[in-house]
Amino acid sequence: MRICKIMTAAAVALALTLGAGLARAADTIRVGVLKYGTVNWELTSLASHGFDTQSGIKVEMIPFASNQATLVALQAGEVNVIVSDWLWVSRQRAAGRDFTFVPFSSSVGALMVPANSDIRELADLKGRKVGVAGGPLDKGWLTLRGLAERDAGFDPANENEIIYGAPPLLAKKLEQGELDAVLNYWHYAARLEAKGFRRVLDANDAAIQLGAEGAISAIGYVFDERWANEHRKAMLGFVHASQETKELLKTSDAAWEELRPAMGAEDDATFTALRDRFRAGIPERPLKAEIQDTAHIYRLLAKLGGEKLVGPATEMAPGTFWHALVDGS
Repeated sequence: MRICKIMTAAAVALALTLGAGLARAADTIRVGVLKYGTVNWELTSLASHGFDTQSGIKVEMIPFASNQATLVALQAGEVNVIVSDWLWVSRQRAAGRDFTFVPFSSSVGALMVPANSDIRELADLKGRKVGVAGGPLDKGWLTLRGLAERDAGFDPANENEIIYGAPPLLAKKLEQGELDAVLNYWHYAARLEAKGFRRVLDANDAAIQLGAEGAISAIGYVFDERWANEHRKAMLGFVHASQETKELLKTSDAAWEELRPAMGAEDDATFTALRDRFRAGIPERPLKAEIQDTAHIYRLLAKLGGEKLVGPATEMAPGTFWHALVDGS
């Protein structure tokens, strides 16, 4: 009898242990990140300040070497969440796959020139040698082309010598005087600003001039909607933890000092430029207004980039932004 009681107690203890382990596993959000991506700053701060545990979740960062690798990992179910853009999400949904998007940052690429350059506006860009990060179908590049064609009467892709390349290489080429201007990702543009280079305009400037009412998020957290519906409480907890972290990073210089070793800022000017540009990209607009502007820019990009960019869908697919946030439910 005593033996039975002991075995029963052991079984109960084992069941409780396994049950707790399963509960923890269900509440773990596996986020695929680039090894040196700027999203790491938010997730590192999120964990170090306990916003994940306060929201009833655990965030596990899974590093990858490229954006393509994160996309593959998400589609294979190796991770729950990655950072990507709404164009990819919309194209996937149009093809019948249920990925969805939560805004992360409206920090976007910027057209940078040397401080003493005579390039002051897009009209001055004609005939110059321009570096473009992200390739010919980059959203910022297409938006800039659309604005130049409308306001300055020329398409930079046809009237300029365009050099496509890796962001750090293009930044170096601009510093060495081998390029007249470069359209580079926001953090490379911030590093150039710290060295005295000048911003002509960024992709959000161009989008606003083309009809958007305000800044739109270039990238966001992307995940499978069916998975999110099955783990709704955990995913809402992750979104809440992200929002709490953003609020901290928006207001606390001390929080940024904690992140400084991970930022790769070689001097105070670079550190400050990266911090301030990250802060400027924290989404603050009502989500429905941002969705409306994003749909407008999608239609423009569909015309400029064609099927190579958006696939057969000329309108942003319904559900591109996660319905749980859109509906406020």
